[in-house]
Amino acid sequence: MTQHLAEPTTGTEAAAPEETPGWWREAVIYQVYPRSFADGNGDGMGDLAGIRSRLPYLRELGVDAVWLSPFYASPQADAGYDVADYRAIDPMFGTLHDADGLIRDAHGLGLRVIVDIVPNHCSDQHDWFQRALTEGPGSPLRDRFHFRPGKGEHGQLPPNDWESIFGGPAWTRTENPDGTPGDWYLHLFAPEQPDFNWDHPAVADEFRSILRFWLDMGVDGFRIDVAHGLVKAAGLPDMGHAEQLRLLGNQALPFFDQDGVHEIYRSWRKVLDEYPGQRVGVAEAWTPTAERTALYLRPDELHQAFNFHYLNTGWDAGALRGAIDVSLDAMRPVGAPTTWVLSNHDVVRHATRFADQGPDQGLRRARAAALLMLALPGSAYVYQGEELGLPEVTDLPDEARQDPSFFRENGQDGLRDGCRVPIPWTAGGTSFGFGDGGSWLPQPPNWGALSVEAQNGDPDSTLELYRHALAVRREHPALGAGSEVAWLDDVPEGVLAFRRTSATRDFVCTVNTTGEPVRIPAPGRVLLSSAPAAVNGGEVELPADGAVWWEA
Repeated sequence: MTQHLAEPTTGTEAAAPEETPGWWREAVIYQVYPRSFADGNGDGMGDLAGIRSRLPYLRELGVDAVWLSPFYASPQADAGYDVADYRAIDPMFGTLHDADGLIRDAHGLGLRVIVDIVPNHCSDQHDWFQRALTEGPGSPLRDRFHFRPGKGEHGQLPPNDWESIFGGPAWTRTENPDGTPGDWYLHLFAPEQPDFNWDHPAVADEFRSILRFWLDMGVDGFRIDVAHGLVKAAGLPDMGHAEQLRLLGNQALPFFDQDGVHEIYRSWRKVLDEYPGQRVGVAEAWTPTAERTALYLRPDELHQAFNFHYLNTGWDAGALRGAIDVSLDAMRPVGAPTTWVLSNHDVVRHATRFADQGPDQGLRRARAAALLMLALPGSAYVYQGEELGLPEVTDLPDEARQDPSFFRENGQDGLRDGCRVPIPWTAGGTSFGFGDGGSWLPQPPNWGALSVEAQNGDPDSTLELYRHALAVRREHPALGAGSEVAWLDDVPEGVLAFRRTSATRDFVCTVNTTGEPVRIPAPGRVLLSSAPAAVNGGEVELPADGAVWWEA
């Protein structure tokens, strides 16, 4: 059932941080995966109380906002992305009072709060869906989902050939109240996650109400899960072939990135604009091109979209430059900021993704990639633990895994648990300071050396590199918002170099993506480097897989 605050909270709505024009255009936003950030009650699972206790750490790190992955009431079939009640907190994470306190504390520290919203699907335990099943064929509630009769003489085949992102068919057959086989329902993800039918006005009305509920609580915006998936092609046409997941983000699909989604986000923008404090919408939109992503960011739609085209680019100077140019070019016509991201809760951590020749190389590249990302114009996203240089955990035992796609065939790789292992806070102790009761996924025994405690104050640590970089980014007038970089082409192959200008000071970023040191003319005074860079006689030796920031 929907939770309500048991008693009025003191004071008025939690005051947002001081307003600056278009704050999201240059914000650094830190993703918190609530299960794995901090455990406040010692049950081995992260929670809102734990997050609240660690907010000063995020303030000291230097980020502008916190994005929280789902904490709503849920059976947890897909780590909370199967929502049973969008206005309630799951007891494993706390209560609405905890959420209210977290928002207030964050605002008191100058941090904005963005929360996940999951509009493509809900939990099969959602009240609407349960009533649709109980009432059987003819229930008006079935029109709020995609119920269809099956094909074949006895309806024994799915209504079409769509495949679940998690593997297997995207349809599950129901049982009628009298026990006979019934209609099928659509779920683009797990069977426990039925898709909403956004052609039904009640669905649109409900989500506008949900947005207002959380905006009234004081949140500063929403990250929209599967923002590209809400509208399906009319008639739900067959794809005509298998292995459909391979096409995700590469070509148009009848269940993703349909033009009808834009009317939904225009209506959401009106809701966001009703509230003071520049509340924002951020799209998780997998599209075939950066230009298609830009359509979600037209002036009357959303404010930001994740840049998956950049995230999926390898450690290669030419490919990175191409992705940067394409991203900036696509956002410029709609006046939206480009976003940059290296890792999140669904992909292999970049310290491992870049490690062609082992973990030392992966960490060097990850540190350099962080300086490159934070030097680019626009907004950046940091996934919890990347500031510690955490690698992917690749040796989790099968019995510990919880990713639903791990248990299905022909879907995602099923290994998302490896980037979700709870992060280490202390060099020793129970779960390295995550909490007093162990951790829901096992942590590697050597993670104490990567903990916040071990890295704090060490000038060579990745944590201090991030702190320093974020401080420079915030202070330097040429960094942050913008839409242009000026490439410096007189550099060796494998080196990226660009200039960003301001009215008072210029900035240059140089990145060596090769495995060997490279000498180039020093473009100015060193501000920060991911690895030692020797400047001598007007030249600098860029370190292998290293990045240097310059005052030019």
